[in-house]
Amino acid sequence: MYKDLNLVKKYVELIVKCGANIQKGQEVVVQGSTENPDFIELLVEECYKNGAKRVEVLWENSKLNLLDYKYRDVEDLGNLKSFQKAKREYYVEKEPVRIYIESDAPDVLKDADSSKLAEVRKILGPQIRKYRDIIDDNYQWVIAAIPSKRWAKTVFPSLNEDAAVEKLWEEILNVSRVYKETSPIDEWKKHNENLTKKSELLNSLKLVELHYSSCNGTNFKLSLNPDVKWEGGGEYTKNTKVFFNPNIPSEEIFTSPIAGKIEGKVVATKPLSYNGNLIEDFSFVFENGKVKEVHAKKGEEILKAMVSMDEGASMLGECALIPYDSPINNTNILFYNTLFDENASCHLALGAGFTNLYKDYEKYSLDELKERGINKSMIHVDFMIGSQDMNIVGIDVNGNNHQIFKDGNWAI
Repeated sequence: MYKDLNLVKKYVELIVKCGANIQKGQEVVVQGSTENPDFIELLVEECYKNGAKRVEVLWENSKLNLLDYKYRDVEDLGNLKSFQKAKREYYVEKEPVRIYIESDAPDVLKDADSSKLAEVRKILGPQIRKYRDIIDDNYQWVIAAIPSKRWAKTVFPSLNEDAAVEKLWEEILNVSRVYKETSPIDEWKKHNENLTKKSELLNSLKLVELHYSSCNGTNFKLSLNPDVKWEGGGEYTKNTKVFFNPNIPSEEIFTSPIAGKIEGKVVATKPLSYNGNLIEDFSFVFENGKVKEVHAKKGEEILKAMVSMDEGASMLGECALIPYDSPINNTNILFYNTLFDENASCHLALGAGFTNLYKDYEKYSLDELKERGINKSMIHVDFMIGSQDMNIVGIDVNGNNHQIFKDGNWAI
């Protein structure tokens, strides 16, 4: 645990009250690592203090996961057992709040067979997706993170293990707006207000296209639907209209572009941790709206398997705008964790889009939203593309140009 327990308790309060925003009588499912039982204990108690009826903890252990992939066969790993189906059916019925606490190192499964991982995910994905589709947008959820020893040493290799963990704690709390002098709840209220204002400005422009360009070779255009809104910070559940913040931290203003409407080259500017493997120095070439070429100095075969996971895996589900001059990027730290690195600068995501961003989405089925351009896939993988010289020009419904980003930062 971090040396300043008061700050940790503030962080726990932020996750429960602002992130998950638990309502009285709700059930909660917490997913966390066996390496951090003390933190999970604080989190569970805070959930109960805020009205949770029942809190279930799903413990994760990366070494045990690795043993599973080493010794179990694909069919056994890839097919849900009856008790697993029963649990998911229960979640569909109760719609519990979900709290995910990440702490794994980026390459935690580097020794696993990557082709086996991909094959298992391809089989398992549609089975899980069936349950997710039913409750999509109906429940609160939040992802936050705490250090593990291995992750901390990856981020700060020159420090000893204890010092690395303390330093990573310090940086996580800082970029999550957990300060000694102020309330993190108040800080996030102001932060959400600022993100909402920027989202509203983008929505007022009625953009139908964005053109990205950078000196590193990024040069592509994607299409937008004016009926799909930009959003930032928190969101509301579909039925109960409860406001929650799904990512702590978060700096992004994001939307879902029209699936299958992107052309050009995209160069990643940070490594990607995917399925426990680290992918570095990679790029995609899009043609006729889909990934046509994949290039990577490390992890190319993993990327190729990823974009062939299903029909929507090779198309975009998200584009997010974050200035290069952002709190996370200004730390000059590569976190090797998508939750943090994606909020350092602009990013895209391959795979599923956000159905709740479509105007009056409650009136449409998932298939109808897919027909209207919201991508559907079993994956949603964010990767970072922001750079110090990135320029983004938007075109509105009347054909007018708007400079959205200039030299990596907001121009509006």
